[in-house]
Amino acid sequence: MSSPDFRSSVRRFYDLQAERVEAYRLFEEGHGAYLRTGPHYDFQHYRQLVHEIAEAFCGINNEILQIKVRLHRDFHRPDLSQHIEKLQRKEKQKLELTAKLQLAKQCVQDHPEDEGCHEVVQEIKQDIIKNKEALSEILQDFMYDSEESE
Repeated sequence: MSSPDFRSSVRRFYDLQAERVEAYRLFEEGHGAYLRTGPHYDFQHYRQLVHEIAEAFCGINNEILQIKVRLHRDFHRPDLSQHIEKLQRKEKQKLELTAKLQLAKQCVQDHPEDEGCHEVVQEIKQDIIKNKEALSEILQDFMYDSEESE
């Protein structure tokens, strides 16, 4: 019932999501390495990492947006393109939360006695958990709806 091009687009979407997960893993590892250089942080290497991760996310986002358009226009699946639109908004929020968490972790490292820094880290971690749960729900809806056509 579904075309090979449709299935290929859906598979590519999942591959891009996996690439995004890997980019987050590298981002977290790099930030951990950056924190270990404190108190005289090696900002040059960290800035380069942020640049590379930003380029990776940009490439992933652009390709996902192309798939979104294709699903809507070529395969007449506005439901799937809406899932992708929701996912992209949540991914943007996740990236913003991740950046805030990294800053908060540095605050904790630089000011270990400041309970406010510790509280902020915990609050952001809770927001990230909620965000990941929302992302998971959107992906489940996408998977269910995309398999429905097969």
